[in-house]
Amino acid sequence: MRSKSELENAYTFCLNIATSHYENFPVASILLPKKLRRPIATIYAFARSADDFADEGDLSQVERLASLNKYSVLLRQIETGEYTGQDPIFIALQHTVQLFSLPVQLLEDLLIAFRQDVVKSRYANFEDVLDYCHYSANPVGRLLLHLEGSPNQSQLEQSDAICTALQLINFYQDIEQDYLEKNRIYLPQDYFKAAGIDDSQLLAGDTQKLSVVLRPLYQYTLQLMQEGYQLGMTLTGLLGWEIRAMTLGGIEALLLLIRQSDHALLSRPRLSKSQHLMVLTNALSKHRYHALASKLLQEKHLHR
Repeated sequence: MRSKSELENAYTFCLNIATSHYENFPVASILLPKKLRRPIATIYAFARSADDFADEGDLSQVERLASLNKYSVLLRQIETGEYTGQDPIFIALQHTVQLFSLPVQLLEDLLIAFRQDVVKSRYANFEDVLDYCHYSANPVGRLLLHLEGSPNQSQLEQSDAICTALQLINFYQDIEQDYLEKNRIYLPQDYFKAAGIDDSQLLAGDTQKLSVVLRPLYQYTLQLMQEGYQLGMTLTGLLGWEIRAMTLGGIEALLLLIRQSDHALLSRPRLSKSQHLMVLTNALSKHRYHALASKLLQEKHLHR
């Protein structure tokens, strides 16, 4: 049994990690219900530190995998109630898992994705890309829903669709950066082969040839948004607002990608401040959210 001060210190440690990466964790102090800020910051700290094992520093592949495997061992100790260590992330995580009855497998799924990042830099087909999203993105949405209560199967499936879509959009936005900085390409290699191009096309000034690969992926991602956007209509309170805002923001970001010229698909468009404000404002009301999301998704046929 952890003391109150030990738990407070552990949660404070996790909150500090979350707030120090504010660009990736802006909801820590704005949209989330107060009761969920600490548990979500804890999950973020766990994922952030595991991601660092996979990507940061000069560790060898063997060392990276060993660090991730150690995290798996600690997760199983939490699951069986045997964790007695002093790592503040896992002290807070143990309390969060017990308090909210979180499925530990969802946390392990994130580690599976991080291991993939260590050993894999290319994806043979789109099914492999989607499989990666199953582990890297979908657990986050499911954990959020479990923190809020007991999600039904429809909510879980809608969450998976939204989270996969958001992950794919992030891939499309960061194609050049992932390739240059990490030598990773989260696009299906068989699409490249069918289009008669190779990885070097990612460094070409003109992306017209690459458009043959990206345009069908954009449309598939829009379909995922269509399948999942109703999730925001089933959730209330601040968490519902956050989910609706994330969904609207994702749809808007994808439409920015779709509207780009075939000759400049790697320009990394981002939502403007006014667009962000529009997203947050419309996400406040379920009615306005539904009307705007439906309108934007129906626009897909007007774009390339």
